[in-house]
Amino acid sequence: MSVIAANLQAVTNRIAAATQQAGRDPSQVKLLAVSKTVSPADVRAAFNAGQTAFGENYVQEGLDKIAALDDLRARLQWHFIGPLQSNKTRPVAEQFDWVHAIDRLKIAQRLSDQRPDGLPPLHVCLQVNISGEDSKSGVAPDEVLALAREVAGLPRLRLRGLMAIPEPEEDPDAQRRPFAAMRALLGTLRQAGLDVDTLSMGMSGDMDAAIAEGATIVRIGTAIFGARAAKN
Repeated sequence: MSVIAANLQAVTNRIAAATQQAGRDPSQVKLLAVSKTVSPADVRAAFNAGQTAFGENYVQEGLDKIAALDDLRARLQWHFIGPLQSNKTRPVAEQFDWVHAIDRLKIAQRLSDQRPDGLPPLHVCLQVNISGEDSKSGVAPDEVLALAREVAGLPRLRLRGLMAIPEPEEDPDAQRRPFAAMRALLGTLRQAGLDVDTLSMGMSGDMDAAIAEGATIVRIGTAIFGARAAKN
């Protein structure tokens, strides 16, 4: 078994243990392998070990990887999870399956306008600045519902839910608080009649807390692929 395959198995086991601890079905939590700065060969190795969903933070790097793995395109799901500038929305709308970090209507409108008619709707999540950090992207919690209503009405997009990257905490109880707030926000959207089902939250250091509070997608990179190389 390769190192990547062994790491994937360890992460899958950890997800299973966390969901069991939370009284949830492991099938309710999807593993998104964060492949930024990872070579196409390593992505292929992860695919060969059973992983099909991959997350990219940088537009050009992601596009290069999608092209390099074109023979697997029908079997891979590509998620764009980084901040997205308005001048880079077109290739993301054309090539990716999901976008996790929408924080303003202009980006969503451009993705909708630029999504090719022949493709399924682009799955999107709104990024919430749940910890109120000045350095973080994301819409303020009290503005989420208004933005969600507008994004949900756009053609060629499907609003799936919410994403967050809370401020790092070591204490498990402190980790759970922002994730609980995210779960409550998703409930608010549902009560407003929006068809949403996704909480993209939790990384290697706080995945267990996120799963305890209802995460449906966890974004794991270094625990699968090892320490990242510095990006040029």
